[in-house]
Amino acid sequence: MNTNTLVHPRSFWPVLARDPLMLAGLTLLVALVGLSMLAPLITWHDPAALAPRLRLKPISADFWLGTDSLGRDLFSRVLYGGRLSITLAALVSVISICAGLLLGLLAGYFRGLDAIVMRIIDGIMAIPGLLLAIAMVALGGATIPTMVTAIAIPEIPRVARLVRSVVLSVREEPYVEASLGMGTRTWRVLWRHVLPSTINPLVVQATFICASAILIEAVLGFLGLGFPPEIPSLGSIISEGRPFFQRAPWIVLFPGIYLALLILSVNLFGDALRDRLDPRMARQRKG
Repeated sequence: MNTNTLVHPRSFWPVLARDPLMLAGLTLLVALVGLSMLAPLITWHDPAALAPRLRLKPISADFWLGTDSLGRDLFSRVLYGGRLSITLAALVSVISICAGLLLGLLAGYFRGLDAIVMRIIDGIMAIPGLLLAIAMVALGGATIPTMVTAIAIPEIPRVARLVRSVVLSVREEPYVEASLGMGTRTWRVLWRHVLPSTINPLVVQATFICASAILIEAVLGFLGLGFPPEIPSLGSIISEGRPFFQRAPWIVLFPGIYLALLILSVNLFGDALRDRLDPRMARQRKG
């Protein structure tokens, strides 16, 4: 019987308390996500409201992070921009995991489909992810469905190859062969024996997909291919603040720091989670 399952929720907190890296990453991630999700409640300025007479104001009691070149409150824009990035990353992660899981199961378990699915995956992986995202956004416009699709497509092959490798090893296990020998239906074998073995690597992969999606969305915004100016985006905020960096460096620094901390927290938590779910990886890194 398969024993490669995710850490039980009851044992998660003791594990978390013994792992400072995981605790630090999760604490920072929860704090940043909480700030962004609660942005409507903890900000009192409209992130899109223009106030030219208040342009380039430094940090004050009214403007906690100052204002930008159009007089917009930077604190609210950073939080709303982080909210957009987190939401986008979550959608990309879910779509990539679901699509990659399906393709990986088909390629790994059904030998007749393996060559077909893997050749399609190889073709997608041959296209640089960032260039594909730029092309799709340029053609389809900077809408949430287009952005999610453009960022998710390059991630799907990575998930599919990961799942396929797990399925290929599990398929030859004695308990799977015994289940098939007893006449168990294919879908039931996949559900009870094969699918649980993919949970651990998929959970870890989901964290790295989130970090990658946040970074790519910021890059697209920085290049001017992101959402419209009235919609706050971390990349576009940094891009808009570049001409005023010497006079008002906070326009670039604060969204940049928020973006860096957000990606760092996701990667810290993902690395620690990978070490916890795969002890062999932890031993290799220590060695």
